[in-house]
Amino acid sequence: MLNVDSATVTVILSIISFLAGFIDSIAGGGGLLMIPALLFAGIPPQTVLGTNKFAGTSGTIIALINFVRSKKVIWKVVFMGILFSLIGAFLGSKAILIFQNDTVGKIIVFLLPLAMLITLVPKKERVGDEDLPVKGLQIKVSFICFSLGFYDGFFGPGTGSFLILVFYLWLGMDLVKASATAKVFNLASCLSALIVFLIDGKVIISLGIPLAIANIAGNYLGSALAIKRGARIVKAFLIISLVILFISLLIKFYIA
Repeated sequence: MLNVDSATVTVILSIISFLAGFIDSIAGGGGLLMIPALLFAGIPPQTVLGTNKFAGTSGTIIALINFVRSKKVIWKVVFMGILFSLIGAFLGSKAILIFQNDTVGKIIVFLLPLAMLITLVPKKERVGDEDLPVKGLQIKVSFICFSLGFYDGFFGPGTGSFLILVFYLWLGMDLVKASATAKVFNLASCLSALIVFLIDGKVIISLGIPLAIANIAGNYLGSALAIKRGARIVKAFLIISLVILFISLLIKFYIA
């Protein structure tokens, strides 16, 4: 076990937090880097989740501000889906107390390669909310946000990446705008969870502050890069995020 008070470990974790924020701002999945690193540092699992939320929430706010300033968030979708996302997350967190999540994890391991292949298929992208399909949009958004909100509460890993993927494939969003819009839902769930962790004393503030600063820097640079380079860079990092998720779940449910 590593000593979390060590300056060296704090620096290493800050570097990882920067990378996690960078990836998370573009395609989601930053927690897949940060959580194992914090666990390896010898921090108790619940405190790992709380400290990761502290750093990740700070970074997500900065990335979202970047996307909002560049007018990349499709607010129509946000307003249609935010309530369903919160309800889904609440019910998912209740359901995990009843059912085991191992089966869900094993199924996702098989689905991820298919999701990555579909992402690589060339697809005509729309440029704005005025180009989104009007027919059935409310039903689609409600279903997406409730389902992935439920998944986030029930299981969690890769929720941001899945939101981007579904917004892109099913609603036909531009990948950059899909990433930006997903950030709003990510922030809502992160803030809700962070409040719970703070009240329960599951956040190491002294470690969380440098991690948050690094995560903010990563999110700022990552979101700026996504805005500048467009769909190509988002697609590349989405694949990276899904690969990381695939490997981590494969190890957890089939190897470990």
